[in-house]
Amino acid sequence: MQLPRDDTHHPRAEAFRAFIRDAGFPCVGAKSALSKGQMRVLVARDITSAWDDMRIYPALMAFAARYRQRPDLFQSFAVIFEGPGDLDEEGFERHLWDRVQSLADKDAWLGHPWDERVAREPDNPHFSLSFAGEAFFVVGLHSNASRPARRFSSPALVFNLHAQFEQLREAGRYEKLRSSILQRDEVLAGSVNPMLARHGETSEARQYSGRVVGEEWRCPFRPRGTNAGGADVR
Repeated sequence: MQLPRDDTHHPRAEAFRAFIRDAGFPCVGAKSALSKGQMRVLVARDITSAWDDMRIYPALMAFAARYRQRPDLFQSFAVIFEGPGDLDEEGFERHLWDRVQSLADKDAWLGHPWDERVAREPDNPHFSLSFAGEAFFVVGLHSNASRPARRFSSPALVFNLHAQFEQLREAGRYEKLRSSILQRDEVLAGSVNPMLARHGETSEARQYSGRVVGEEWRCPFRPRGTNAGGADVR
């Protein structure tokens, strides 16, 4: 595996930071991560290819390890792909899950257990992805996203730690932060995001790509390995 490199000054990394800093961007958590210098950015070649998966995975492991050493609030790991720039919503969703599946297969091959606080079955309301033993929620962005908050010039996957949502709940800050993000997103888009739900109400897998999906939608992800996950205590 290749060791993570510093993509801080890559043009696409700079464009992504500018996107987050824009006054209209609704996620105040991402803004906090950026302002605190706690948003790690890796630039990869192509979301439709496994070319850079062996760079992304060790960088994701390193991010999880740093969080364990210093579990400060508002940390994110973003993978920005150089292309392609013309994916429709279904195409982006398909390739998002291809990349996620590839990373999860590597995690299982290395013997990392699934985070016991979450379920590993994608149709379970307590589902989350797990890498290096830490649960993650993924936010996908691309140029043809129907929601403006997900509409970035390049395909991107942002990995957010579930443990941080627990920290916010314990501090009594979660509901206020969530309400602020929802209000800002409604102002930006002109409507409430129909896919949003609290963890435990419905599988969060339905939210990853940003595409509006119906009850008939089935997540293509298949967990690997023998370590079964439990239910998230949230």
